[in-house]
Amino acid sequence: MAEHYGGEEQPQARADNEAISGPLNGIRVIELGGVVAASFAARLLADMGAEVIKIEAPDNPDPLRHWGRVSADGRALWWPIQSRNKKLITLNLRKPAGADLLVRLCAQSDVLIENFRPGTLEKWGLGYDRLAEANPRLVLARISGFGQTGPQAHRPGYAAVAEAIGGLRYINGYPDMPPPRFGISLGDSLAGMFTTQGVLAALHERTNSGRGQVIDTALTESCLALMEGALAEFGYLHEIRKPTGTRLPRVAPSNLFSSRDGHWIVIAANQDKMFERLCRVMGRPELIADERFCNHSRRGDNQDEIERIVAEWVAQHDLREIDALLAEAEIVAGPVYTVADILNDAQFQAREAIVVHHMEGLGDIPAQGISPKFSRTPGSIRWAGLWKAGAHNEEVYGGLLGIAETELVALKEAKII
Repeated sequence: MAEHYGGEEQPQARADNEAISGPLNGIRVIELGGVVAASFAARLLADMGAEVIKIEAPDNPDPLRHWGRVSADGRALWWPIQSRNKKLITLNLRKPAGADLLVRLCAQSDVLIENFRPGTLEKWGLGYDRLAEANPRLVLARISGFGQTGPQAHRPGYAAVAEAIGGLRYINGYPDMPPPRFGISLGDSLAGMFTTQGVLAALHERTNSGRGQVIDTALTESCLALMEGALAEFGYLHEIRKPTGTRLPRVAPSNLFSSRDGHWIVIAANQDKMFERLCRVMGRPELIADERFCNHSRRGDNQDEIERIVAEWVAQHDLREIDALLAEAEIVAGPVYTVADILNDAQFQAREAIVVHHMEGLGDIPAQGISPKFSRTPGSIRWAGLWKAGAHNEEVYGGLLGIAETELVALKEAKII
């Protein structure tokens, strides 16, 4: 039975044997590497219907199995979500026989995603030239800290460093304070999302050319891509964008405000029409014509004063009341949610943005649903990530590659799988 959050029953993850649906049904993806970036990209593709085969080393499973908060018996709560919809196999790529098996898998697949340090696949004799010889249509998506080329390509890279070098850390936080991190592995997830975009684009191009290609995603460049106009501002105005805390300079009122009962709400009423609505809701229509606030530019000049006025008004109301008033007036606003708030949100529930994974040993746990939604070919969650490494060895090696059971036993004894 599904858990109940906010009085609504959450959709259950589908059973393992349900038919695959989704716009990527028929696409097979091989996932190499560990932790976040490649795994997240593969998860997105799997949610959209791709068959994803995740490879782990027999003697060194993905560290994500133990990352983050864990259950009483040491099982990571992140793992079932990040590895959902994936078939798990083990394979030792450091041995020639293991490398040969990967080539055979790639010969029957569409995409290979890896996030090793540049040169690792080549060291194992698994460069794209060999893989493409076995399957010219193969798309190889490579994720690394600094990219496959350039003077820093050899350096290892994690999300924290990528966020710093890519500029995101510097503009985050408050002036004159150390730039904080975001509380999630943002750089990894961004790289995973850009990789997913690249894979989809390469698959589309392949329909015309019939050929695969290499996608090169750098964590640093994935962070840099989100820097909006910061580079142009420096190049033209010689201004370095700096951290601004909870506000954007000269965009007002658009900030965090504290309610009477001690909760935060974001109000973004900086456009002229939106500001007029806010003034009327606050019972301050005279502010509309006030020369200090009469247009976007003047409100930017007097940002402190207008946001002080809004803050005083918000502080006179509880969050639920203020949120209802602003919603009724069609003013852009929303409370700052904790995960507990998210689980109880009626909008998330209505759109199946929260689903439930049933996990052996843990029971039902809530998880993120599938985004985006597709009208004709919706994605699906066929099963949550499994605990057992190599759970699908027999299915993949025996069923897909046709390897006999006796040979599988020999490969296991030789520590190839």
